Amino acid sequence: MGKIAFVTDSTAYLTEELKNHPDVYSLPLSIIIDDVSYADGVDLTVDELYERIRKEKEVPKTSQPAIGMFAELYEKLKEDYDAAVSIHISDKLSGTMASAKQGSDLVENFHVEVVDSKCMSYAITHLINESIRLSEEGKEAAEIAEHVRDQAGRTANYILLGSLDQFYKGGRMSGAQYLIGSVLKIKPVITITPEGEFNLFERVRSEKKAMNRLVELLYTYHQEHPVNKAQIMHGNVSEKASQLEAKLKEKMPNLDIMTGEISSTIAVHAGEGTLALLWQKG
Repeated sequence: MGKIAFVTDSTAYLTEELKNHPDVYSLPLSIIIDDVSYADGVDLTVDELYERIRKEKEVPKTSQPAIGMFAELYEKLKEDYDAAVSIHISDKLSGTMASAKQGSDLVENFHVEVVDSKCMSYAITHLINESIRLSEEGKEAAEIAEHVRDQAGRTANYILLGSLDQFYKGGRMSGAQYLIGSVLKIKPVITITPEGEFNLFERVRSEKKAMNRLVELLYTYHQEHPVNKAQIMHGNVSEKASQLEAKLKEKMPNLDIMTGEISSTIAVHAGEGTLALLWQKG
């Protein structure tokens, strides 16, 4: 069995266990503010990003890691590993996948399996955990990649945006959808399709109703397909995340819930105040 490295990007939510895992590597996307580029989570923390967004009118931009960064990392990994499984944010949402593929093409005699998660955040985390589990069972990189590609797109992902303005200016929402939401003060529920694209799932009149709708969506699914674990991701609104967790626990007391913050790269588009509920579909 060959030794395998696991590569991802900064849109993934890395638990403390994954941060400390010796075989897990992450490349940061870039956040561009006033023509200055910052490495996500390295040169700019989430708190610093929110502070800049509050003070400045211009919405930051994001950019995928350069091809050369991937090539350099894979070249380095070649010294200690026999292969790498590289899992990244949906190809429909970022150019990171393309950079990873082109970077792997520049490295000779090293097997890299580049996998499209068709999602972001904790959905990537799940695929990394699955990959590590399969590696520990003795599976090779190609087998692992085949399995996680099958799993990709199976995460239910419902998002209450913190900022319609940022989502629109980042090119993630049509002008008509933005106008309807901003004028009527409608809280849109966004989802990520199995193909890895953002989609307007539903329009809800208030944040309270939107939060209740998230609970209803999971509970309804749970009735037919029992769910043991769910994740709540938020953009600097831990109190709202706690409220959502409490509502879920009322309905499903045995549900194991993990709560974490969205990355700076995701926060650029979704905005401070974002709340998301995720769970793995069967």
